[in-house]
Amino acid sequence: MRNSLLFFLLTLALLAGCGSTPLTFSGEEAYQQAAAQLALGPRPTGSEAGWATGDYIIERLKELGWETEEQVTEFKGVKLRNIVGRAGKGPVIIVGAHYDTRPHADLDPVNPNQSILGANDGASGAAVLLELARVLDRAALDKAVWLAFFDAEDRGHLDGWPFSVGASYMAENLTTTPQAVIVLDMVGDRDQQFYFERNSDPDLLAELWDVAASLGYQDQFISQIKWSIIDDHTPFAALGLPAADVIDFDYPAWHTSADTLDQISAESLERVGRVMEVYLER
Repeated sequence: MRNSLLFFLLTLALLAGCGSTPLTFSGEEAYQQAAAQLALGPRPTGSEAGWATGDYIIERLKELGWETEEQVTEFKGVKLRNIVGRAGKGPVIIVGAHYDTRPHADLDPVNPNQSILGANDGASGAAVLLELARVLDRAALDKAVWLAFFDAEDRGHLDGWPFSVGASYMAENLTTTPQAVIVLDMVGDRDQQFYFERNSDPDLLAELWDVAASLGYQDQFISQIKWSIIDDHTPFAALGLPAADVIDFDYPAWHTSADTLDQISAESLERVGRVMEVYLER
């Protein structure tokens, strides 16, 4: 009887240990999150599908136990919405991505007036954030993590709009000074190559690229400056905050109808997700 009781208690302990095994970022799960966004169709700011995407993000964050906030505003008469998921306590780290898509494929060589599904330019960054929401060990965080889903990034130079309207609104209305802001944009390209972006904080870039190197991703995270880009990190950088853009700008399907699900891969999403997971949990 005593041995049976001991065996029972040991079994319970093992089961409890298995249940507490930390989750690890899954590229396949992130890929499915990208596919879920594309299933809603093109998602430009102010569209029914764009708003439905925001609803999906909020529902997913709440399911995973994240505190959520909606930042709703208007620009040129168009309603837009940032979504923020919060967890942890301590210095604030914002990890952001835009979830809107460009209203039409202005760089498409065949039909520049058609809509864009935006697998990489829109869905990929948001997909990584949603998978981070699932796997981050929130109990072990020594920082407050804000997952920021920006609206109205991708309408710049169309109809008199600038880029990064949603991110600018958030930056202008901060009530807390974040320790760092990291933007993930166009991160799912099958042929993945990240270079240092010139408008990003060099120390923050170095930290992220060091994490990538420790994970064996040197071929994808290349420690050379190549691009100078206006993106959702620039409104925060303009405030003097350490801000970085993780973006693969060598993407032929950019702003064309070819930006479809087959252009991204689970492996590429996983590399970015693992870098962010390790960076945030260390």
